[in-house]
Amino acid sequence: MQPSTRALTESTLSAVLRRYDGVGEPLECEPVSHGLLNRGYRLTTTQGRYFLKHHLDGASARPRIERQHRATARLGTLGLPVVPVVPGADGCTAVVAEGRCFALHPWIEGIHRHGSELTVEQSGALGTLLGRVHTRLARVIPEPPHTAHPSADPAATYDTIGSLLERIRTRRRRDSFDELAEHRLTERRELLRRHAGARPGPVPDRFSGWVHGDFHPLNLLYAPHGARPRPVAILDWDRLGVQPRAEEAVRGAAIFFLRPGGRLDLRKVRAFARAYRGGARAPREELAAAVHRVWWERLNDFWMLRWRYQLRDARTDPQFPAAAALVVWWTAHYEAVRAAFCD
Repeated sequence: MQPSTRALTESTLSAVLRRYDGVGEPLECEPVSHGLLNRGYRLTTTQGRYFLKHHLDGASARPRIERQHRATARLGTLGLPVVPVVPGADGCTAVVAEGRCFALHPWIEGIHRHGSELTVEQSGALGTLLGRVHTRLARVIPEPPHTAHPSADPAATYDTIGSLLERIRTRRRRDSFDELAEHRLTERRELLRRHAGARPGPVPDRFSGWVHGDFHPLNLLYAPHGARPRPVAILDWDRLGVQPRAEEAVRGAAIFFLRPGGRLDLRKVRAFARAYRGGARAPREELAAAVHRVWWERLNDFWMLRWRYQLRDARTDPQFPAAAALVVWWTAHYEAVRAAFCD
């Protein structure tokens, strides 16, 4: 095996592969992603190529991970593009080696595509796909439990803003990112004061259901060849859970169709949302409520800055400028965004 950054040790990899029958001997194991929650490796063996996922939650997460695997396997039988799991020698789909939890999948060739690479028609196909995910999840998983989904409390947000500003202003060496962060924090505090009365109320139970939980470009693979991009795999179901369904559509669109300057491509959003409403059989009322709640969520959210200043983790820094600009633009163009999702 060739050494590489963050590669598994040979002893750990051997311990993992001993849990499987017929996958061959390891030839190469290379990191393929720098995910925030898990790690992935491209594994080549004498029998083929695989994707080995290291679930960082640890062995205690095994039952939850295997429930996800069972759900996605059933989704596959209903025609959704999901990646199967290679079962271990004991029949389990998540294996524990040296106290850590892993899952092995066949390697799927594909590429990621941002919304800027999709046509309007393809944007609509993406909305149809997400709608199918939600309707088929409702078929393969029992009725979701009643789950409260409270909206962000602006009082807590003010405290977060104050704490982050203090950290930024006491830094010995400030850079351009610090200047931008301070500007956006003070700007957001003023926006919150202006819109304090817009906090959303409870989500009706009929709007909640099982969702993928993390639908964005890096979790969708398209076929690498062909004139018409075709999704071949929806990845990373770790956040599978019960949420307001249409909010996943709004969040997904806000990532796929975000332009570098912090605006949404509303023409593609409209195509995506219309197709999603048809695929998910979601009424306009549900989309309107989701647009408002996700806007409010973004208005109160500073997770990227918390990672940088509280956790000292800068991996999300490149995402911050456009994401922060989007909040301001969305607030100024609220009705146009709502219309794009609901017309």
